[in-house]
Amino acid sequence: MAWYDNAVFYHIYPLGLCGCAHENDGQPTPGAFEKLNAWAQHAADIGCTAIYIGPLFESGSHGYDTIDYRLVDRRLGTNTEFKDFVAQCHARGQKVIVDGVFNHVGRDFFAFQDLKANRENARYKDWFCDVNFWGNNEYNDGFSYGNWGGFNLLVKLNQRNPEVQNYHYDTIRFWVDEFDIDGIRLDAADVLDFDFMRGLRRLANEIKPEFWLMGEVIHGDYSRWANPEMLHSVTNYELHKGLWSGHNDHNYFEIAHTMRRLQGLCHDTRLYTFSDNHDVERLPNKLRNREHIRHIAILVYTLWGIPSIYYGSEFGIEGKKEWGSDWPLRPCLELSDYKDAVNTNPVTSVYAALGKLKAQLPELTWGEVKELQLTTQCYAFARVLDGEACVVVLNNGDSPAQLEFQLPVEASAAKDLLTDTVGAQPIMTGIEWGRMKVQLPSNYATILKLEK
Repeated sequence: MAWYDNAVFYHIYPLGLCGCAHENDGQPTPGAFEKLNAWAQHAADIGCTAIYIGPLFESGSHGYDTIDYRLVDRRLGTNTEFKDFVAQCHARGQKVIVDGVFNHVGRDFFAFQDLKANRENARYKDWFCDVNFWGNNEYNDGFSYGNWGGFNLLVKLNQRNPEVQNYHYDTIRFWVDEFDIDGIRLDAADVLDFDFMRGLRRLANEIKPEFWLMGEVIHGDYSRWANPEMLHSVTNYELHKGLWSGHNDHNYFEIAHTMRRLQGLCHDTRLYTFSDNHDVERLPNKLRNREHIRHIAILVYTLWGIPSIYYGSEFGIEGKKEWGSDWPLRPCLELSDYKDAVNTNPVTSVYAALGKLKAQLPELTWGEVKELQLTTQCYAFARVLDGEACVVVLNNGDSPAQLEFQLPVEASAAKDLLTDTVGAQPIMTGIEWGRMKVQLPSNYATILKLEK
């Protein structure tokens, strides 16, 4: 199988993590790539085998208003420094993917500057959507144009224009040749042209073995984007919503139904699974009971998908949008502030343990998912492979609970795999006549390895 099917991702928003200026002043942040490499090493230490870093290329502000696709953002450093960063990740056995912001550009992008200067006679006017020389906008350009999300800061490219397509394809070739990246996360994939994405898949199949394409898609039938002709995977926002609201509402039916629905749509395709990211508020700010962070971490790693951690979430940090700004979700952090977290922080401890289990137990990656018990308060399912099985048991209730279910494989005992994590609690298990009983404390979850 491909590397990405067995990957655990660590997601870094570099402009935030490195404390870069919010507006691009052209000045590098001292030691940015040294810091990024230290965080990538930390990610490896907790079992992350791939780094998603982005946005990365020269932009005017938050990274998604791209100015130059061939230049690393000067606030972070140089192309050479990023090339060295990728090489160090590869030496640790980590793959690296970057943001591909192909739907729109910033207003300082060369082709848009040509449009502003030359209007109807612009060489690149057909690179953009819905250009209207009878219109105007808040910048007083004397014309209007298509944008993303209603923001004229983000000028929409015409992906059906062969020149635009080839420009992006050449950009990807450049990233592979220059930096040796292993894949791309496609920003705003839900509004990208489908034929353009088919072209991206053909290119991916040519430029590098197992080059991975993952798209940012919020709603809808994910199989429209993630299929053998287009992208390998998309962001699983549907499950993301269910993970926190299913716990807030004490309703595991929402999570279980979501997984059944997605499997019916996407079959064996693995979706990119996350609890939070650079666009959504952190779990501690969304959960009514923060003890459920443990439950959600376990689910991210054990449900069918490709698990990921957004930097800082392994420490249980907070992050809430303020006055419409996403910057509080993208903070500057220092590893030195968390140097002993794996031994003292319950969240860090469980993430580190899950990383080890993912590497040690193939059933957590390749095993068939078998639902064993489902109530509003309790959920149990197994990952089964070649007669081996791990069983995930969860209780979201404020009182202890007893689960009872049919064993998915023959077994005479069960071992709790998370007893060494900070905050672990004792549980009771019993096996008789092919059935298993598990007594769980309130608001608690763990993983059991069935033993013969």
